[in-house]
Amino acid sequence: MGESDKGAVIVISSHVVRGTVGNRAAVFALETLGHPVWALPTVILPWHPGHGKSTRVVLSPEDFDAMIFDLIHAPWRGEIKAVLTGYLGSAAQVRSVARLVESLRGDNPDLLYMCDPVCGDEKGLYIAEETAVAIRDSLIPLASIATPNRFELAWLAGAPLETNGQIMEAALALGPSRMLVTSAMPLMAGSTGNLYLSGRNALLAEHRLVPNPPNGTGDLLAAIFLSRLMEDLTEERRLMTATASVFEIVARTAKRGADELTLEQDASSISTPMAMVHMRRLMHPAQTRKT
Repeated sequence: MGESDKGAVIVISSHVVRGTVGNRAAVFALETLGHPVWALPTVILPWHPGHGKSTRVVLSPEDFDAMIFDLIHAPWRGEIKAVLTGYLGSAAQVRSVARLVESLRGDNPDLLYMCDPVCGDEKGLYIAEETAVAIRDSLIPLASIATPNRFELAWLAGAPLETNGQIMEAALALGPSRMLVTSAMPLMAGSTGNLYLSGRNALLAEHRLVPNPPNGTGDLLAAIFLSRLMEDLTEERRLMTATASVFEIVARTAKRGADELTLEQDASSISTPMAMVHMRRLMHPAQTRKT
């Protein structure tokens, strides 16, 4: 697929002035892979909150909804082939996003909607519970694919997830036909894994664990995997390539001692990663039920 054939993507997430998280990571990755990107910020911050206290500007429900209204009625809406959502600042924003996806699907039933339900980590929720509930109830059912981390999936599914079998059962119960779960249970010591579940396959991509990785890896993986989904690749190749890209960038960032992903120096890792990733095919829960 040539770059001119790649569809435009609407990316809706947080924006930081300094750093490479949220829209800053996703837009860079998608544009590097040849996609025109329409980027809508949900919140604006000087830097990631993990770096310390800072000003937080959330678009008002009225302003955000007005922007969504404009996108729905944009004369170029036919260019949009996919939507990616990440960090959302309120339940009202969730409802506006749902309306956008439903409208675009009215013209294009094949619209690819990736929901990255950014809501928590091993410490628990870091957004308002009302917003997390809205994501679960309004956006997950619309998603072509969801990309939670293991802790977010556990909260969304309301069940502890201590094995990959439990992760797959929770993913199936939650609803989207495809799900990519980060921080899955690795089978190799000193590793971490991305578990991809579709109607046909259960795949695990493992790589060496990099201590204290910078923020933004989930945003980066979601964007790269979305682009790979829009290419004519096998599911194994999509998962392997996206996982290799993120691992390579994280490893290089750590080697430089940087506190943010060094995307500007690692564009080649997005397009043509060289890192080795160990791929495994797991037993799909549907196969287990047949035996």
